[in-house]
Amino acid sequence: MSEKISSANVDKKSQKAYQKLAKKHQPRPNVLKNCVKAFVVGGAICMLGQGLSQMYVKWFGFPPEKAGNPTVATLVFISCLLTGLGVYDRIGQWAGAGTAVPVTGFANSIASAALEHRSEGFVLGVGGNMFKLAGSVIVFGTVAAFFIGIIHYFFFHWIK
Repeated sequence: MSEKISSANVDKKSQKAYQKLAKKHQPRPNVLKNCVKAFVVGGAICMLGQGLSQMYVKWFGFPPEKAGNPTVATLVFISCLLTGLGVYDRIGQWAGAGTAVPVTGFANSIASAALEHRSEGFVLGVGGNMFKLAGSVIVFGTVAAFFIGIIHYFFFHWIK
């Protein structure tokens, strides 16, 4: 029994020593460079969204408060198209977190899962796996909106 305990301790010690050695030789990420790339790409995506919004206002006569709906739909379409063509992933590898701008990153996650599991069929493959990541985001957003709505109601209506 004592041999098993000491063997487990030796394994843990050697594992920690190995992790320490590996961390020592791991290349250091250039944080400033990664932040600048993420800022530039995320800003470019946001500028594209703002440009689309202005286009819907000026060219198609949408009121400014309603132009967000077709803008989001267009950004989702562009993100899914670029994901399907393999371009969004290459941009994401270069820019890192800059491509995780909420609506385009969300569309990319759904489209990537759908493409990855398409060989398993439309229902069990695409339909079953497409919302594994997105489902938790949708549920969290719905629950958070519910609680924020309750707080808003009590704060603005009930307190008066």
